[in-house]
Amino acid sequence: MPVTQGASSIGVHGWGDTKSLSIQVITGRWFVVFASFFIMAAAGATYMFGLYSPVIKSTLGYDQSTLNLLSFFKDFGSNVGVLSGLINELTPPWVVLAIGAVLNFLGYFMIWLSVTEKVAKPQVWLMCLYICIGANSQSFANTGSLVTCVKNFPESRGVVLGILKGYVGLSGAIITQLYNAIYYDDPKGLILFIGWLPAAISFVFLRTIRYMKPVRQPNEVKVFYKFLYISLGLAGFLLVMIIIQKQVSFSRSEFGVTAAVVVFLMFLPVAVVFVEEYKTWQSKKFALIDPSPVKIVTDEVKPDEGTSQGFKSGSAMVAAAAEANGNSVLEPKVNETVLTKDTRWWENVFSPPARGEDYTILQALFSIDMLILFIACICGIGGSLTAVDNLGQIGESLKYPKTSISTFVSLVSIWNYLGRVFSGFVSEHFLTKYRFPRPLMLTLTLLLSCVGHLLIAFDVKDGLYAASVIIGFCFGAQWPLLFAIISELFGLKYYATLYNFGSVASPLGLYVLNVKITGHLYDKEAKKQLAALGLQRKQGQELKCVGVNCFKLSFIIITAATFFGAVVSLILVARTKKFYKSDIYQRFREEAKVAEAEMVEVENRGKTGQDAKVGQQVVPT
Repeated sequence: MPVTQGASSIGVHGWGDTKSLSIQVITGRWFVVFASFFIMAAAGATYMFGLYSPVIKSTLGYDQSTLNLLSFFKDFGSNVGVLSGLINELTPPWVVLAIGAVLNFLGYFMIWLSVTEKVAKPQVWLMCLYICIGANSQSFANTGSLVTCVKNFPESRGVVLGILKGYVGLSGAIITQLYNAIYYDDPKGLILFIGWLPAAISFVFLRTIRYMKPVRQPNEVKVFYKFLYISLGLAGFLLVMIIIQKQVSFSRSEFGVTAAVVVFLMFLPVAVVFVEEYKTWQSKKFALIDPSPVKIVTDEVKPDEGTSQGFKSGSAMVAAAAEANGNSVLEPKVNETVLTKDTRWWENVFSPPARGEDYTILQALFSIDMLILFIACICGIGGSLTAVDNLGQIGESLKYPKTSISTFVSLVSIWNYLGRVFSGFVSEHFLTKYRFPRPLMLTLTLLLSCVGHLLIAFDVKDGLYAASVIIGFCFGAQWPLLFAIISELFGLKYYATLYNFGSVASPLGLYVLNVKITGHLYDKEAKKQLAALGLQRKQGQELKCVGVNCFKLSFIIITAATFFGAVVSLILVARTKKFYKSDIYQRFREEAKVAEAEMVEVENRGKTGQDAKVGQQVVPT
């Protein structure tokens, strides 16, 4: 007797279809990625310090050393996010994002009140506290959204880190275009803008960012490549606008047009999200309509097999359904009891598990691998960031025109983005296809950055243009590599905390190489030049140094430190060579298979009554 129940009695139509699809899109894991793009694109206020620092300096009457102190606390706040990581271990991501939004608004709003003189002039330590709080919100945004996406896509962590950190690299240029359209040449308004915009975006997507069970998708990396192409278009447009706006004065309405294009390119990834979630929605709909995945077993059971067959019948149904959908199920072992006990954070500190397993926080922090990685990144990231922060001063000392100095800053911004997406996508491709160890990619990046530092040290003709590109690229490339290596060696269980611990390498390296070495040697050379002219520095007078010797010794030292970091990273390459030659993502594939099998079982339980009826009609008694 044929089955008479058709698709029309199971499926939904019209408004029901639209509602179902909308829910699928908004609650799907690809929408989590889209929301993270927006949060990351607004999380780069720290990169805009050069735009609003002059108004702080002039309004509050600060000298350059005081402004540099503010800059240090800004970098300190943005890179020391261990607190956000610890909070994320205990709470869902929306709590971390909410705290970050509050900190962002509070910090920058208080700075805005100070520069607009709506409150009494604050003491310097209070301004340092304000900017540290505001900048620290960036670590909360990173922890809440970026760490969540890495855990949702564990087999594509390199590309996830690359593209999300890429949006952070572009955030300064994105916010600048929006600010010019809304506030138009009002530096004080910029401070207010970077106070409320990131907070508003975080609150809009607050409950969207959440952990989801990883489900394997064959075209997962291809989807991220689509996101990459859109972000490349956005970066290209921003680069063209930066160049044009340096040459031509834009009106407010013209800035409005450019801002509209930026907003359009920011929303464009939602089209990719819709297509992917529509495919998922259709597959679920067809699974409900088609009862074929469920197989009815009608063979007579032999007496001597009764016990074993009876034990396996339940799991066989699930296995059959999973195999019909192209999945496999991990069969349970009958005579084996597995007792698992989570290692507490203070236990077995010096007896860590195998690489790739979930380390505790202390096991990771006290491991030799983490120490090696940390030293390499203090040297590499610290040196690159020193070059980026001093680019304007370097250009002045080497007598480049002001328009060229602006070009250097723009080149660093765009190549910073390209370095992030390149290291994320290329390292993931090489790791997956050739088992190319990611620490070796970090070594090559550090060696390349040495070339940029030497171009600055010896003032090669027009070398600062090439140095801006090389250093911007290498600075950006080191971040996704650092965070991906941490996730691969020490697991994802405490990744939120370990991710933020890795960021501490930046302010440590910056303090030693920038404040203690570069700043000290620059002032020493400037004083030497004044003495050669028979002049004495007046109190409060700004020290200016001209010539190749201003930064020559500093960048020779930075080159040596970066090369030392590359050599140290080779030790990590040797230690992890065997690990990276193995299938480091196997455990995540197995967990995804189990999750898929559980989903199939749940769906089949929901159709038990219907399947039984179909079985009675099809199978003869």
